[in-house]
Amino acid sequence: MTAFTEILITAMLVISGLFGLVGSYGLIKLKNTVQRLHAPTKATTLGIGGVLIASMIFFYAKTGHISLHELLITLFLFLTAPITANFIAKAYLARNVSSAELPDRPSEYGWSVYDDPPENRPSTQ
Repeated sequence: MTAFTEILITAMLVISGLFGLVGSYGLIKLKNTVQRLHAPTKATTLGIGGVLIASMIFFYAKTGHISLHELLITLFLFLTAPITANFIAKAYLARNVSSAELPDRPSEYGWSVYDDPPENRPSTQ
């Protein structure tokens, strides 16, 4: 393994460790659920992604083969973290915000977490 490869792997691990540290600190220190939502979905996702990419580089340098396991885990993580954040935000809205507190609807359809009464719904016929 060359010195450049070792430096690249080390840099990826240090950067991902910093992202993980910042994400963990944000998860502990931020006040409410909506603020805390950003720490694990943004910073920690980049931290775990960096570790997995460093692992891919290491095994490619060691064996000469690309490891698809880490790539698939990284892609899965980057696809599922925003969806999870969206569900957590919707659950927070449904539990803590009444429909009267929301701004006016931009279209004829209601907000995704609130149902309109049947008389306000557009007809499907």
